[in-house]
Amino acid sequence: MANKKSKYKSTLISNKRYYLYKITWEDIFGDSGHADAAEMLKMKPAIMVTYAYIFLKDKNRLITFSSYDTEAEAFSDRNVLPIGCVKRLEKINV
Repeated sequence: MANKKSKYKSTLISNKRYYLYKITWEDIFGDSGHADAAEMLKMKPAIMVTYAYIFLKDKNRLITFSSYDTEAEAFSDRNVLPIGCVKRLEKINV
């Protein structure tokens, strides 16, 4: 029986498959200038988008990487996001 090919973008590292995601998340937005109350109320968190492979997701955090070594189990461009900041995860199609 032939192996079914996944419709999602992934990579295999040390016999573990990692999928590529579009991650939409909220980041702190800050300003060190003077402002009145009306300006303060207009402030909102920045909505950020990151494309990365998910290394680990648990109830507290999402750990990602964007680069990896093809010869060893080594990861680069790593981030850890508090899970409460993550608004949407979309698996990337091939």
